Amino acid sequence: MQSTVAAGETRKGHPPGLYLLFATEMWERMSYYGMRGLLVLFLTAKVADGGLAWTNAAALDIYGTYTGLVYLTPILGGYIADRYIGQRKAVVIGAVLMVLGHLLLALPGMAIFYAGLGLLIVGNGFFKPNISTMVGGLYPKGDGRRDAGFTIFYMGINLGALLGNFICGTLGEKVGWHWGFGSAGVGMFLGLIIFLALSKKLLGDVGLAPAPQPVVAASSATPSSPRGFTRQEIDRIIAIFIISMFVVVFWTGFEQAGGLMNLYTNQKVDRTMFGWEVPTTWFQNFNSIFVVSLAPVVALVWSFMSARGKDLSSAVKMALGLLFMGIGFVFMMGASRESELLGKAASWWVIAAYLFHSVGELCLSPVGLSMVTKVAPARVVSAMMGVWFLANAAANKLAGVLGSRADKLGEMGVFEAIAIGAIASGVLLLALAPVIKRMMHGTDQGETPTDSSESDGRPVSSAA
Repeated sequence: MQSTVAAGETRKGHPPGLYLLFATEMWERMSYYGMRGLLVLFLTAKVADGGLAWTNAAALDIYGTYTGLVYLTPILGGYIADRYIGQRKAVVIGAVLMVLGHLLLALPGMAIFYAGLGLLIVGNGFFKPNISTMVGGLYPKGDGRRDAGFTIFYMGINLGALLGNFICGTLGEKVGWHWGFGSAGVGMFLGLIIFLALSKKLLGDVGLAPAPQPVVAASSATPSSPRGFTRQEIDRIIAIFIISMFVVVFWTGFEQAGGLMNLYTNQKVDRTMFGWEVPTTWFQNFNSIFVVSLAPVVALVWSFMSARGKDLSSAVKMALGLLFMGIGFVFMMGASRESELLGKAASWWVIAAYLFHSVGELCLSPVGLSMVTKVAPARVVSAMMGVWFLANAAANKLAGVLGSRADKLGEMGVFEAIAIGAIASGVLLLALAPVIKRMMHGTDQGETPTDSSESDGRPVSSAA
């Protein structure tokens, strides 16, 4: 992560570069969520309707594999940016690859379809960790606006999801699947053009160069070793890994939105409103609408508490996110019970679930992104952002596997397992929060580490 704050940074508001990254991420997420919302519907649609007529289980399995790999490649993309090309070039490379991937999905043929998925996976690996890291690079150490800034950035993610499900989803379901996939590529192209046009003016030198690496000294045991980590740095890295395990639980539940919840809404929910059947993909927009509506409120709460020295630790905020996630799946259990009894469930069950999932997402996801940029050692921050997305990779694959078991366990069994797991994990993380906070050695609250490679601490490990 670059230590220099972008040009135009002001303590009274947020850096103008935040809104450029907001817009770029918005269009990238438009393309991702637009395509994601269509994927299982396209795979399970009848051949006569332009689909592939796969079974639900097979479609959810490929969905989990694709979304899992999308969040696995950021480890490599973050490492390459940290060591060789910088975050800004990585974002551009990733955007170009994703434009090409979406355009391939708009063409017929299974080989082309899989090639398109492959380009999206690799492109996301370059794009995703590095644009998030640049948001952190806009703020100096100790700046209490950082969590609020990430929450504003997160609004861009959900505005993009909203656009994706409306534009790509509607075109895919009502006009043709490949029209929906192609429109996702147009969205990504717009994001790329905006970034190229304004990044030099609004980002200053943030993300331009690779992360500074300590100079190699004669002895590998000196603080200047590029491989050595101090005891406190190791604690901070371990803290990120511990929280990442809980994040797996959250995203395993949350990612049912594009998989099992998507198919359940399509097949077992009464989607008729005011005499009109609402397209299935539009239901995923409730998550985006709730996030965009509530994000400013949550950002104000975090800023208010920070300004008064009462900021909750990242672990506590994310534990609350898990609890809200669990409550959301209690509503999905209610929906499942009603559909078993009446054949169709009322749509308000699903909408209520998305409300609680959205509040949980705001407590966990932007806070987690901010935490990584604060807690990770500076020379490996993009790589650690990639590790953070590794939790998403594992969760997305687990989400697909778990969702595909609904044919055997029933939706009720899957929804109940997720609800219990999320609530139990939230309680456990709350109990561990004080220990995790101590392991972060003040960096979670924006303090400068007292024993790290950024200062004069003594490295205790030669592991890369």
